[in-house]
Amino acid sequence: MIKGAISRDDILRTLEEYDDLGRDTFLDLYGFREASAYLIVHNGKEYNSKAIAGVAHKHQYGAPLTWKQFSGGVGHAVDWLKREGFTIRASRNPKWSRDELILACDVVARNDWEGLSAEDSRIAELSDLLQLLGAYPEEERASTYRNHNGAARKTFDIATHHPDYQKKRTNGGRLDREVLQDFLDRPAEMAQAAQLLREGLRHGTLQPAPPEDSDDAEDEVSAPEGRVLYRRHRTRERNKGLRTKKIAAVLKSGRTLACEACGFDFGAVYGERGEGYIECHHVVPLHEAGEGKTKLSDLALICSNCHRMIHRSAPWPTPTELRALVQRHAEAQGNTLPTPRAARESTPALQSRNGF
Repeated sequence: MIKGAISRDDILRTLEEYDDLGRDTFLDLYGFREASAYLIVHNGKEYNSKAIAGVAHKHQYGAPLTWKQFSGGVGHAVDWLKREGFTIRASRNPKWSRDELILACDVVARNDWEGLSAEDSRIAELSDLLQLLGAYPEEERASTYRNHNGAARKTFDIATHHPDYQKKRTNGGRLDREVLQDFLDRPAEMAQAAQLLREGLRHGTLQPAPPEDSDDAEDEVSAPEGRVLYRRHRTRERNKGLRTKKIAAVLKSGRTLACEACGFDFGAVYGERGEGYIECHHVVPLHEAGEGKTKLSDLALICSNCHRMIHRSAPWPTPTELRALVQRHAEAQGNTLPTPRAARESTPALQSRNGF
């Protein structure tokens, strides 16, 4: 049996048969189960994508594929249907992202940690923001994606896991509890992050990229401000113009390009290949600083390893806090950590934040 060579006409004829027989009869006749991942959407109706793709084979090859013959899983069926121009969407909604939970948790916090009903105007606003956020591609969203009922239910998942809640809890997930704890531990920071998300979404200035397009996925999972604001934060750090100006300012003042956290000097270790290289870190996270013009005094020069360690989990340590951690570990091992001139002679703005 050849798999994959099906035409749009084959698919349309199969959809017509599905309608004539009805879903249950069609699935029973060809031995398919209800869709567990993706649906094909056509003329306002939803169909089991795997069953449609499999049965469509009979029009050219005399017999349909069975569900066991999809060796590549549902992805094969989805690819075939997409290729012929059909719309595909998930049969179930994806888990809530950190950005979405920050918005939802902020609504609950401003409601004295109580859940809200689907009829509440604040839930309507939350649902609209979640649609604008678009944390997942269209095809990964079910038709009920972040609707009023779903948004309201999530507020109860959050509220019932508050430490003061005494009744039966709902089945909230691990990330629900993590974001809730962040709001309890750092209420001002998290409220500011939610406010920046709301403003950015309403004004159209925040356009999150699909998760697979990010090369910082590991960091984004634990970023205190969520994926969207973290990407904006990283965009500022990667501004080549600012980095070049920061390096020039440090060299002009007679300092070396050594990591302000651990003292590592790329030039000293790698010679000519490492000369002039250092990474830039924006000391104040976006959820604390808000939108605004970045000054050179907002930037710290750090090595690649320390940069990753700072962004590894929330709350993000400052370069000085990370340096203290490295120093304590070095002393415990009987070693001495070098003191880079870049750290000793740090700019006034960084001194005030980092305590140099």
